[in-house]
Amino acid sequence: MNLPNKLTIFRVILIPFFVFFLLADIGLGTLAPVLALIIFIVASLTDMLDGKIARKYNLVTNFGKFMDPLADKLLVCSALICLIELEKVPSWIVIVIIAREFIISGFRLIAAEHQIVIAASMWGKFKTTFQMVAIILLILDCAWGIWIGSVNVIHVLGTVMIYAALVLTVVSLIDYLVKNKQVLKEQD
Repeated sequence: MNLPNKLTIFRVILIPFFVFFLLADIGLGTLAPVLALIIFIVASLTDMLDGKIARKYNLVTNFGKFMDPLADKLLVCSALICLIELEKVPSWIVIVIIAREFIISGFRLIAAEHQIVIAASMWGKFKTTFQMVAIILLILDCAWGIWIGSVNVIHVLGTVMIYAALVLTVVSLIDYLVKNKQVLKEQD
Protein backbone atom coordinates (compact mmCIF):
# COMPACT_ATOMS: atom_id res chain seq x y z
CA MET A 1 0.00 0.00 0.00
CA ASN A 2 1.45 3.35 -1.01
CA LEU A 3 1.83 6.47 1.17
CA PRO A 4 -1.21 8.40 -0.18
CA ASN A 5 -3.46 5.42 0.56
CA LYS A 6 -1.97 5.07 4.05
CA LEU A 7 -2.72 8.76 4.66
CA THR A 8 -6.31 8.21 3.53
CA ILE A 9 -6.71 5.27 5.91
CA PHE A 10 -5.13 7.34 8.70
CA ARG A 11 -7.72 10.07 8.04
CA VAL A 12 -10.55 7.53 8.41
CA ILE A 13 -9.01 6.19 11.63
CA LEU A 14 -8.86 9.73 13.06
CA ILE A 15 -12.62 10.29 12.63
CA PRO A 16 -13.83 8.35 15.71
CA PHE A 17 -11.23 10.12 17.87
CA PHE A 18 -12.35 13.46 16.47
CA VAL A 19 -16.00 12.68 17.22
CA PHE A 20 -15.15 11.39 20.71
CA PHE A 21 -13.27 14.53 21.74
CA LEU A 22 -15.84 16.84 20.18
CA LEU A 23 -18.87 15.20 21.81
CA ALA A 24 -17.64 13.41 24.92
CA ASP A 25 -18.13 15.18 28.21
CA ILE A 26 -15.05 13.73 29.89
CA GLY A 27 -14.23 16.53 32.27
CA LEU A 28 -11.55 18.14 30.13
CA GLY A 29 -13.38 21.45 29.76
CA THR A 30 -12.20 23.38 26.71
CA LEU A 31 -9.33 20.94 26.13
CA ALA A 32 -11.62 18.31 24.55
CA PRO A 33 -12.86 20.54 21.67
CA VAL A 34 -9.30 21.82 21.18
CA LEU A 35 -8.10 18.22 20.81
CA ALA A 36 -10.98 17.59 18.38
CA LEU A 37 -9.95 20.68 16.43
CA ILE A 38 -6.33 19.53 16.22
CA ILE A 39 -7.45 16.10 15.00
CA PHE A 40 -9.76 17.70 12.42
CA ILE A 41 -6.99 19.94 11.11
CA VAL A 42 -4.51 17.05 10.93
CA ALA A 43 -7.07 14.91 9.10
CA SER A 44 -7.83 17.78 6.69
CA LEU A 45 -4.13 18.28 6.00
CA THR A 46 -3.69 14.57 5.21
CA ASP A 47 -6.36 15.04 2.52
CA MET A 48 -4.35 17.78 0.87
CA LEU A 49 -1.08 15.91 1.31
CA ASP A 50 -2.20 12.52 -0.02
CA GLY A 51 -3.50 14.10 -3.22
CA LYS A 52 -0.32 16.07 -3.84
CA ILE A 53 1.87 13.01 -3.24
CA ALA A 54 -0.30 10.76 -5.41
CA ARG A 55 -0.22 13.18 -8.35
CA LYS A 56 3.45 14.17 -8.02
CA TYR A 57 4.79 10.61 -7.83
CA ASN A 58 2.12 9.01 -10.03
CA LEU A 59 0.76 6.93 -7.15
CA VAL A 60 -2.89 7.25 -8.13
CA THR A 61 -4.72 3.97 -7.46
CA ASN A 62 -8.29 2.74 -7.82
CA PHE A 63 -8.36 2.35 -4.03
CA GLY A 64 -7.33 6.01 -3.64
CA LYS A 65 -9.84 7.19 -6.23
CA PHE A 66 -12.58 5.50 -4.23
CA MET A 67 -11.42 5.95 -0.62
CA ASP A 68 -10.02 9.50 -0.73
CA PRO A 69 -13.34 11.21 -1.54
CA LEU A 70 -15.15 8.80 0.79
CA ALA A 71 -12.77 9.67 3.65
CA ASP A 72 -13.33 13.38 2.97
CA LYS A 73 -17.09 12.96 3.04
CA LEU A 74 -16.92 10.91 6.25
CA LEU A 75 -14.79 13.56 7.96
CA VAL A 76 -16.92 16.53 6.90
CA CYS A 77 -20.26 14.80 7.48
CA SER A 78 -19.14 13.57 10.92
CA ALA A 79 -18.11 17.09 11.86
CA LEU A 80 -21.34 18.64 10.62
CA ILE A 81 -23.52 16.06 12.37
CA CYS A 82 -21.60 16.65 15.62
CA LEU A 83 -22.11 20.39 15.19
CA ILE A 84 -25.88 19.77 14.99
CA GLU A 85 -25.66 17.94 18.33
CA LEU A 86 -23.71 20.89 19.76
CA GLU A 87 -26.34 23.31 18.40
CA LYS A 88 -23.82 25.15 16.23
CA VAL A 89 -25.39 24.33 12.83
CA PRO A 90 -29.06 23.93 11.89
CA SER A 91 -29.89 20.39 10.78
CA TRP A 92 -31.47 21.52 7.50
CA ILE A 93 -28.12 22.96 6.34
CA VAL A 94 -26.39 19.66 7.05
CA ILE A 95 -29.14 17.77 5.22
CA VAL A 96 -28.65 19.93 2.10
CA ILE A 97 -24.86 19.50 2.24
CA ILE A 98 -25.05 15.72 2.71
CA ALA A 99 -27.76 15.38 0.04
CA ARG A 100 -25.48 17.16 -2.44
CA GLU A 101 -22.69 14.71 -1.64
CA PHE A 102 -24.98 11.73 -2.28
CA ILE A 103 -26.25 13.24 -5.54
CA ILE A 104 -22.76 13.97 -6.86
CA SER A 105 -21.46 10.54 -5.79
CA GLY A 106 -24.35 8.84 -7.57
CA PHE A 107 -23.85 11.05 -10.60
CA ARG A 108 -20.15 10.11 -10.71
CA LEU A 109 -21.02 6.41 -10.53
CA ILE A 110 -23.38 6.74 -13.48
CA ALA A 111 -20.72 8.67 -15.41
CA ALA A 112 -18.08 6.05 -14.59
CA GLU A 113 -20.30 3.35 -16.14
CA HIS A 114 -19.96 5.30 -19.40
CA GLN A 115 -16.19 5.82 -18.93
CA ILE A 116 -16.75 9.51 -18.21
CA VAL A 117 -14.61 11.02 -15.49
CA ILE A 118 -16.12 13.98 -13.70
CA ALA A 119 -13.31 16.02 -12.23
CA ALA A 120 -13.72 18.28 -9.23
CA SER A 121 -14.80 21.76 -10.27
CA MET A 122 -13.58 25.04 -8.88
CA TRP A 123 -17.01 25.51 -7.28
CA GLY A 124 -16.63 22.17 -5.52
CA LYS A 125 -13.17 23.15 -4.29
CA PHE A 126 -14.49 26.49 -2.99
CA LYS A 127 -17.34 24.63 -1.29
CA THR A 128 -14.91 22.30 0.44
CA THR A 129 -12.68 25.16 1.57
CA PHE A 130 -15.61 27.10 3.03
CA GLN A 131 -16.92 23.96 4.74
CA MET A 132 -13.54 23.27 6.35
CA VAL A 133 -13.09 26.86 7.54
CA ALA A 134 -16.67 26.95 8.89
CA ILE A 135 -16.16 23.67 10.75
CA ILE A 136 -12.87 24.90 12.24
CA LEU A 137 -14.47 28.15 13.41
CA LEU A 138 -17.50 26.39 14.88
CA ILE A 139 -15.31 23.88 16.73
CA LEU A 140 -13.28 26.80 18.05
CA ASP A 141 -16.57 28.29 19.22
CA CYS A 142 -17.12 25.13 21.28
CA ALA A 143 -13.86 25.81 23.14
CA TRP A 144 -14.04 29.56 23.54
CA GLY A 145 -15.45 32.64 21.93
CA ILE A 146 -14.01 36.02 21.22
CA TRP A 147 -16.55 38.46 22.50
CA ILE A 148 -16.94 42.05 21.32
CA GLY A 149 -19.66 43.43 23.51
CA SER A 150 -22.39 40.82 23.46
CA VAL A 151 -21.34 39.31 20.11
CA ASN A 152 -19.29 36.11 19.89
CA VAL A 153 -17.17 36.91 16.83
CA ILE A 154 -16.01 33.32 16.25
CA HIS A 155 -19.60 32.06 16.26
CA VAL A 156 -20.71 34.80 13.86
CA LEU A 157 -17.80 34.12 11.49
CA GLY A 158 -18.46 30.37 11.63
CA THR A 159 -22.14 30.92 10.92
CA VAL A 160 -21.39 33.22 7.98
CA MET A 161 -18.95 30.65 6.59
CA ILE A 162 -21.41 27.75 6.93
CA TYR A 163 -24.07 29.76 5.06
CA ALA A 164 -21.49 30.62 2.38
CA ALA A 165 -20.63 26.90 2.20
CA LEU A 166 -24.34 26.15 1.82
CA VAL A 167 -24.63 28.55 -1.12
CA LEU A 168 -21.49 27.09 -2.70
CA THR A 169 -22.90 23.59 -2.13
CA VAL A 170 -25.97 24.41 -4.20
CA VAL A 171 -23.98 26.32 -6.84
CA SER A 172 -21.48 23.47 -7.22
CA LEU A 173 -24.30 20.93 -7.53
CA ILE A 174 -25.95 22.96 -10.29
CA ASP A 175 -22.57 23.44 -11.98
CA TYR A 176 -21.86 19.67 -11.96
CA LEU A 177 -25.29 18.84 -13.34
CA VAL A 178 -25.25 21.49 -16.08
CA LYS A 179 -21.70 20.75 -17.23
CA ASN A 180 -22.34 17.00 -17.28
CA LYS A 181 -25.95 16.82 -18.45
CA GLN A 182 -24.90 14.39 -21.22
CA VAL A 183 -24.52 11.75 -18.49
CA LEU A 184 -28.18 12.14 -17.60
CA LYS A 185 -29.25 12.10 -21.24
CA GLU A 186 -27.48 8.78 -21.76
CA GLN A 187 -29.70 7.27 -19.05
CA ASP A 188 -32.93 7.94 -21.00
